[in-house]
Amino acid sequence: MLGALIGLGLGLLQYRVMSAAVIGALRRTDRSVTEAEKEDYERRIRILRWALGAMTIGLMPVLGFVIGRTLSG
Repeated sequence: MLGALIGLGLGLLQYRVMSAAVIGALRRTDRSVTEAEKEDYERRIRILRWALGAMTIGLMPVLGFVIGRTLSG
């Protein structure tokens, strides 16, 4: 269980760093002209943020648990 807690902490940290870098870069390259294009771009960013969260926060505790279980026996 300690591995899962460590994995959760690392997943949260990784999510914060990755989402700030990736989403910041996406917002700087936004070339939307109309309001509809801007809303669609923001919708896609929300989907990306959800996917990043699912991958990092969802998978890292599982990976930490498996690694901890493997190393501790």
